[in-house]
Amino acid sequence: MLEKVRAAARGRGQVELRQDGYLALEQYGALGDGRTVALSGSDGSIDWWCVPNLDSPPLFDRLLDPEEGGRFSITPAEPFETERRYLPDSNVLETVFTTMSGRAKLTESINSGTAGRLPWAELARRIDGIEGSMRFDVEMRPGRRGHAASPYQSQIGRHAVFHVGDVLGLLLHSGGVDVSRSDDSVIGAFDVVAGQREIIAVIAGEGEPLVVPPIAEIDERIDISDAEWRVWAQRIDHNGPHRPAFIRSVLALKLLLFSPSGAIAAAATTSLPEGPGGGKNYDYRYAWIRDAGYTIKAYLAAGAQPEAKAAFTWLLKRLDQHGYRVCYTLGGEIVPQVREIDVPGYRRSELVRVGNVATDQIQHGVYGDIFETAARFVDCGNVLDPSSAETLSHLADQCADSWRRKDSGIWELEDLQHYTMSKVSCWQALARAVNLADAGQLPTTCRDRWSRERDRIAEWITGNCWSEKLGAYVLHPGSDRLDASLALMVRFGFDGDSRMEQTIDAIDRELGRGAWHYRYSGAEEEEGCFLACTFWIIEAHLLLGRREQAEAMLARLDPTIQRGLGVLSEMVDPDTATYLGNLPQGLSHLAHIMALDTLSAQSKC
Repeated sequence: MLEKVRAAARGRGQVELRQDGYLALEQYGALGDGRTVALSGSDGSIDWWCVPNLDSPPLFDRLLDPEEGGRFSITPAEPFETERRYLPDSNVLETVFTTMSGRAKLTESINSGTAGRLPWAELARRIDGIEGSMRFDVEMRPGRRGHAASPYQSQIGRHAVFHVGDVLGLLLHSGGVDVSRSDDSVIGAFDVVAGQREIIAVIAGEGEPLVVPPIAEIDERIDISDAEWRVWAQRIDHNGPHRPAFIRSVLALKLLLFSPSGAIAAAATTSLPEGPGGGKNYDYRYAWIRDAGYTIKAYLAAGAQPEAKAAFTWLLKRLDQHGYRVCYTLGGEIVPQVREIDVPGYRRSELVRVGNVATDQIQHGVYGDIFETAARFVDCGNVLDPSSAETLSHLADQCADSWRRKDSGIWELEDLQHYTMSKVSCWQALARAVNLADAGQLPTTCRDRWSRERDRIAEWITGNCWSEKLGAYVLHPGSDRLDASLALMVRFGFDGDSRMEQTIDAIDRELGRGAWHYRYSGAEEEEGCFLACTFWIIEAHLLLGRREQAEAMLARLDPTIQRGLGVLSEMVDPDTATYLGNLPQGLSHLAHIMALDTLSAQSKC
C-alpha cells in the first residue's frame, strides 16, 4: 500500500511516500518532557510513544507494526502538503498542512508545567485553521505491546478510559471534534476554518490515579512548555556561527536525559535496523557509560551544568552500586538479557528486541569515558567528593590491572581482541587519574603506579598498533583494518600530530563514502555510515589545525541533515541519504555538538 505524503522539513515540494505503511525515519520529529519521547510523523501520525517512561513498553508502536500497531493520527482528509519546523529554541513541533481547500497548523508537545515535568503524561495537539477550511480524520489506537496486552475501554464516572496492561489513559478533546469509541480505538473527525482552534490530547499514567485536566489548561501548557524550552535553550553558552544547529542538537540530547534518575538514554527507540534488511536491530533505551560520558562533556561544553552534574552523579552511583558495567537501565539496574518481540519490525526487519547483549560485555573504553568525564567536570571548576574520589581510585586500580585483557571494543564486537581504541582508553583513564591526583581531587596513594601503567600502555600501543604498511593505527594488532573511532585519539591527546594526521587521512580515504564514514573496515557490508564517526573526524581535523578541510566536510553534511528536522539517527545510507538506526541518537548529537564547539573554539564552563 502506498500512502502519498508530500512533505519536506523546510519548504514544500519534495514528495515522500509511506511505503507499506512506513515513513522514512527522517520524516519524524521528536517530542519529550524529560521522562518519555514520542515520534511524530510528517503525515500527522504519532507512531512511537512509550508510557510512562522512555524505556516502558510502547503505547503507540506503529513504527514497528504499521498495520496493527498503536498510533495517534490527526491527518487531513484530502491530499496535502506539509511544512514542518520546531519552534525556535524549543522541542515544540509545528506542522502546517496545505490542501486544495485551505491551510491549518498542528502544534504538538509533551507538556510540562511552570514547575517542570508533570506527574502524568500529557501528549497535547493543537490544530489552528489558517486559511479556508480543512477536514481532519482522527484515530487513537493503543498498541498491544507485542501481543502481551489486549487494549480495552471502560466507563469510569463520566470518562471513557482506555486500558493497556497497567497503563490507563484518556483521549480528551475540544467541542468541535466528533468521536466514536470502540473497545480498542477511538475514531473521529473535525473541520477547522480560519481562526478556529481545536485541541486533542492523550493523558496517561501507569498504576496510579489519573488526573483529568481541563482542555483549556492543556492548550495553555503547550505555550508554557514552549516558553520553558526557550528559557532553557537561551542559557546555552554557545555563540558560534552554527548556533541554531548546535542548539538543536543540545535540545535533542535534553530529550534523552531521563529526569527521574539523571540517566542519559542512548536513543529513544528500539530495533530500528542499522542497514536495509540487516539483523543489527538493537534496543538503545538504556544508559551506556560511553554515551553518558560523552554527553556529560557535551553538556559541559554547552554550559548546561545542572544536566551535567545530574548525569555525572547518576554515573558514579551506578559504579558504586553495581561496579564496572557497560550499560544500565534508566532506573540504574542491570540491563536484562535480550528477548524478541513478535511484531513485523521497521520495514519488515522482523527482529524486534528488548534488552541488549552489551550488558555482559567487557569494554575497556568504559575506563577512559569515566575518567575523561571526571577530568572535564573538574576542569570546569567543580570538586569531587570523597566518596566519588574513592570510587574513581578503585576504578583506576582496576584499569591498571586489567588493561592487558582482550575485550569487545567500543563497537561491542563478538570477536574479543586487543582493540587499539580500548588500549587508548585505558591510557586515557590512567593519564586523567594521575592529573586528578596531582590536582588533589583523588588520593595520591596509587598515583605513581597509575603513572607507570599509563606509560606501559602508551609504549604497547605505539609498538603494536601502528602499521607501517598502512601508515595508520589499525583496529587491533596484526590487523590491516581501520577504525574510525581512532579519530578520538586526537581529542584525547595521544601520540604526536604526524602519526595522527596519517591515521586520519587513512580513515578518510578508506572508510569514507560520500560525505560520511563507516565505523570500521568491512562495516559497509552490513550497515550504513555512522554519523558520529564523521563528526569525530571533523573535530580531529580542527584539532590538527586543518580548519579549511573540516569546514568543507561539515558543509557536505548539510544536505543529509537538512532532510530531517535536526533529529539525527545513528546511521545513514550514503547512497540514498536515508536515515538508519535508532533515533534521536545521543551519540550522533553529542559528536555534532563537540565538532561545532571545537569549530567555534568557545568551550566554556
